[in-house]
Parts: sequence; structure tokens; C-alpha cells
Amino acid sequence: MKEEGPVRRRFSSCAGISSVFSPRADGRKLVRNASFGGYNEFSPALPGFDKGKDDVSQSKEDTAHSMSKSKSESKLFNGSEKDISLSSSKLTKKESLKVQKKNYREEKKRATKELLSTITDPSVIVMADWLKIRGTLKSWTKLWCVLKPGVLLVYKTPKNGQWVGTVLLNACELIERPSKKDGFCFKLFHPLEQSIWAIKGPKGEAVGSITQPLPSSYLIIRAASESDGRCWMDALELALKCSSLLKRTMIREGKEHDLNSSADSTHVSLYGLLRANNLHSGENLPEIERQHFKDQDVYSDKSDKENDHEESDNDGLGKSEDSDSDTSERQDDSYIDPEPINIKETTYLEQSHEELGEAGEAAQTEVVSEENKSLIWTLLKQVRPGMDLSKVVLPTFILEPRSFLDKLSDYYYHADFLSEAALEENAYNRMKKVVKWYLSGFYKKPKGLKKPYNPILGETFRCMWIHPRTNSKTFYIAEQVSHHPPISAFYVSNRKDGFCLSGSILAKSKFYGNSLSAILDGEGRLTFLNRGEDYVMTMPYAHCKGILYGTMTLELGGTVNITCEKTGYSATIEFKLKPFLGNNDSVNQISGKIKLGKEVLAILEGHWDSEVTISEKKTDVSETFWNPTSDIKQHRLPRYTVKFEEQDDFESEKLWQQVTRAINNKDQTEATQEKYVLEEAQRRSAKERKLKGEEWTCKLFDQDPVTGEWHYKYADTRPWDPLNDMIQFEKDGTIQTKVRH
Repeated sequence: MKEEGPVRRRFSSCAGISSVFSPRADGRKLVRNASFGGYNEFSPALPGFDKGKDDVSQSKEDTAHSMSKSKSESKLFNGSEKDISLSSSKLTKKESLKVQKKNYREEKKRATKELLSTITDPSVIVMADWLKIRGTLKSWTKLWCVLKPGVLLVYKTPKNGQWVGTVLLNACELIERPSKKDGFCFKLFHPLEQSIWAIKGPKGEAVGSITQPLPSSYLIIRAASESDGRCWMDALELALKCSSLLKRTMIREGKEHDLNSSADSTHVSLYGLLRANNLHSGENLPEIERQHFKDQDVYSDKSDKENDHEESDNDGLGKSEDSDSDTSERQDDSYIDPEPINIKETTYLEQSHEELGEAGEAAQTEVVSEENKSLIWTLLKQVRPGMDLSKVVLPTFILEPRSFLDKLSDYYYHADFLSEAALEENAYNRMKKVVKWYLSGFYKKPKGLKKPYNPILGETFRCMWIHPRTNSKTFYIAEQVSHHPPISAFYVSNRKDGFCLSGSILAKSKFYGNSLSAILDGEGRLTFLNRGEDYVMTMPYAHCKGILYGTMTLELGGTVNITCEKTGYSATIEFKLKPFLGNNDSVNQISGKIKLGKEVLAILEGHWDSEVTISEKKTDVSETFWNPTSDIKQHRLPRYTVKFEEQDDFESEKLWQQVTRAINNKDQTEATQEKYVLEEAQRRSAKERKLKGEEWTCKLFDQDPVTGEWHYKYADTRPWDPLNDMIQFEKDGTIQTKVRH
């Protein structure tokens, strides 16, 4: 059998499909038959259907009659007056243009409803099966794929409807892909490397289920066997080339719901699926989309509205009807949404005050008064060396007046380093910028020995930073997902600049007699979206000494690792505790290495709260790597927090407001009392859930039952699409993306 190329093939491998639908439908005939907005009979015009002689002759007569009728209607449609009976009233060009526009708008709405119906109707399925899809990390994921006319729906499982994404097939190409592995491999791709994904799911989902990152402009798919793969290619080619035929055939066979009811009851907007057309019924659309469609339900585009107004009120003004009609068509074909001026996002206000602290040991010591020493001795009677202090109630005089969820956001005041790293082409320089960003999160510290609040279960915190150079925003969202053990989960996103970061921290405390350590057990995962690179990093521990005798001092200790498995680069940084006989220069010391595999490329030396130098092994040149000077601190990214009136009751600032006020007023008695009220309410809620047999459900994060990792429910790890994505914003704890189409 002669092959016509990797895409144009006969349907030989999938008999079930080729026996029902014609493999060679002339798309031009379908468009012409649909030009008047009706569902015409397609069988006489389609090759490949078996017919008897009588049927053929009858078909010719019907075709001739249809063509003659089409010609007369076409003349009326185009506004011609030559073949219209003189007894009938003449149609002016103005009236003819109105008729054309009316049919034009009706045809657009009909096409919209057709696609919505085929997507949402469970009975309209061309093919469905498990397929393996390769992600951007070059690993394979088994996903449930459902092929419908014009779209390929991808799910995690076939039962619970965990939607992953929707591929728009209208601009895709299909080609067989050679592979050494078992099975049959093929590629679905956009020839101009544009995004192939729809913005919304079949039920209006804004964010798909969490899987490994998938490419934006193509999909590499593997079927279990060659026969299955060729059957999928036949079905996909059918959906690619003959989607109109498929939709209309299924309508004629009664497999589609009523169009009007489907459009009204389905929470799917064309704004999320087709990117350019408008849905007439907007009752169930979100407020943002309803505002966008407000003026476009009656008119297909701006020119239609303006022209109709000119024709009714100013017949003698403006350009000719032909010129207006051409302009209208051009504007509709290249329609672009206006800038989003009515997005109802969370209101953020710039932080008015923050405490940075000073470099050196002086800012990390605490002189304890006699009154507070008695409180410490009372506390020490409850503990023994080696004991975990997570369940011990600490006195309020050592508390920093903010939550631990807020404390974790200190690492992103220099998130612009990550924006630079995402653009860096050299992998070694990219790792250096990541290490530089990592070190930039430690110099911000309160004066003295202070510990942030232990977050309440369900407590959340939100903030953001604005990048003036790239006109982007870095959003930070955290939630206390467990109380015993205390686990804090966080998610950071700046899709426009190409990075996101997620992780969870289990806070542990150990008492050693005259000292204690606060251990942050967990890891963060930084992802560069356009590269598919993950940088996994750990945290140092905080060490407090001088509890019983000597000066109470806080230090950082331990060895942390930053590793990128894809590039092979890694960094190791050791935070050193001050030795017993050390001088002031030995306070807050660090040393580190940047390596490629086992080869050391650079050495880091310095202090984590001041200057760090780097020595390149190859050139033996040393230079300043990082130094938080006053100028650096002054020009760092400003942080914005949620307006107090818009905060939820369980957001950190509002939740701890009474305790914070008392600490700032130096009223330790009231602070202790208000802290007890919050902790007692948490204990009472835990007892009630236990009696009812209820499990705590997190608001923003889910835990992976296999790995135990916590994931942000609304994470969007797609690369930023400059042609479609317009703005990333946050509303009620969900980070969303406004799209152009």
C-alpha cells in the first residue's frame, strides 16, 4: 500500500474506525454545506460509502437540486439583486450586510456549541485507552487518554476524572517516531512550536492534576503495541483532518445532547477552550469571563457593533459597506483580548516595617532578666537532655512577633537572582546564581534570640514580591498542614520569569542541657520551568547555647546540599558553629564547594550574614561572591502582604494579632494569655475531630500517599507562554494565570 508521507495515510490498521467514517472527506465541501447554519445531509457528498445504482442516480438528482438552490441562496447571501424577482422588495447593500452578519454570528455560535457538546458528552468518544506520555524530564507517565472530535483529553485515571490537560488538535501535526523501546511511538506537535494545550478543562478546571511536567508544544506518546499505536494514529488523523465530519455524524446518530441545554448547564467557557470565540450564554461563567463577554454576546466583534450603529444613525457617514465588512472580518480573525483591567485579585499592600538585624554575634545574643531566668528554670524542670521540645509550651519573652510561616518567606527578597538564573544558558553559572540566591536568605534576622510562633493547624500565610525589571510577581503561599508532628508546606511561583519552588519543613527541637537545637527536617525543590531542571536543597539547623550559664547565643549549623540531577552540578555548604576558643571572626562562618560530579570547580568561604568569596579552581581567581551591603539591602525586592481586611481568620497576621500586640507592648502576661487561648482552641478542635472520627483536610496542599511529599493543589508548572499568558495573579489562596486567548 503506497504511503503518502508520515501523516497522510490510509486507515488500514483500525478497521472499527475506517468502516464507520470516511478517511478522505473534502473539508471544503463541509465548510460550504454549513455556510447557511443548517445541518445538511452529508452522505451523498462523501466518498467511501457503499451505494446501489438507484441510490447513485437519486444522489445526483439531489445534488443538482441542492447546487441550484445553493446558487440562488448564495446570491441572496452576498447581497446581489440581479436574480431576485422584481415583485419582491429589493435588498439594499446595507440590509444584505446585516443578513450576512446575522448568519455569520449564528454560524460561530453553532460551531461553539458543537465543540462544547462533543467535549462534555461522555458518549461522544472516538477512542480511549492507556498511553505512556514522555514528560520534560524525559521520563514516562502512564495516563488515560480520551480522543474526541478536535481534542485529546488526558486524565490520571478513567474513573475519578482527574483531568491533566486538553490538547487542541486543530493546529497539530502527527508523525511516527522511531524508538528502540518496546511498543509504538508517535509525536503530536505544533509545527511553529506554540502551545497545544487548552486553558480550561472539560468541567471548567483551571489547574490540572499534578503529574510530571509535560511539554507545551508537543507530546511524545507510546502505545503498548504496534497495532494499538497505528490504530491511535489513524484515529488521531481522523480527528485532525475530519473533526467537522465527526461532530456532525455523531449529531445525526443522536449521540449529542441538546445544544442549548448543554451550553447553559456546562461550566465550560469558550474563553478556556477555543481561546478566540464567544459563548452566547454566560450565566455560569466566572465573573472575570462574564465581564469579558458582556458586550460580545450580541456582536461578534467590535466592528460589527460600530457598523450597525453607523448604519442605523448615520447612513450618510463613514466608509463604504464593502470596506466595513472587510475590516470586520480581519479584526475577528486576529481577535486579541484586551488587557485584564477588571481582574478581582487579592489586594496586597507594601510592608511598612521590617527588622533586618546587624551582622555579627552582637545581634544574636540575649541578656535574660532575673524574672525571665526563673521562667527558664521552671521550663527546664519539665525537660531532660535529648527530649523533643515540640510539645513544650515556651515562654513568650523569647518569641519573635510573627509566625514560622512568615519566617520561611525571608528567602525570597532576592528572588530576582532566580529570574536571572532561569535565563542563564550556562549550567555552571546557573548553579552559582542558585547558590547566591540561597545565601541571600539568611542575613535577615531579629535582634537577640527570638523564635517565631508555632503555627496553628490550618494556618496560612500569603505574600508577594514585585520584580521591576521583568514586570513580574513572585507569589508565596504557606500552610500548616500538620500539628503533631509540626509540618509547614510552602509554594512559590513566578511563571513569567520561569521558576517555582515547593517544599515542606518538619520542625524538631532537641534539648542538650545548656543548649538546644531547632532542626528543620525537609527539603525544597526549585524548578526552572523552561528547562525541566529541579534543584533539591536542605536547610541548616538553629543552635542556641548558654541557657543555664553563659550568654544566650543563636547560631546556624550543619551541612546543606543543593543538587541538580539533570545537569550533574551540586553544591555543599557547611554552616560552622563558633568553636569554644574562637574569636569574633569565627562567628557565622561557612565554607562550601561547587562540584560537577566529583570534580570540585569552586570553593566558597566567608560568613552567611556578610561577605562570601568564591575561588575558581581552574583560574585560581578569588572574588566577592555575595555581600549584603547596605546598598544591596536598600534595593532588594519590596514585599507585599495581604490587606488585613481581606485576610481569612486563619491567616497568620489576623490569627496572632492579639499576641503580637501584647508582645510589641511588652506585656508578657497578656501575650501568654492570648497565646493560651489559641492553643486551647486548637486542642479542643482536635478532640472534637477525634470523637467524630473525622480527618483534617488541608485547604491548599495535598500529601502524596506514596512519597509523603506535600504538593500545592493549584500548582501550574507549565512554561510561560508569552503569546497567550498575560498575567499571573493570586485570589483567595489560589495562584492563577490570565490568558490572552
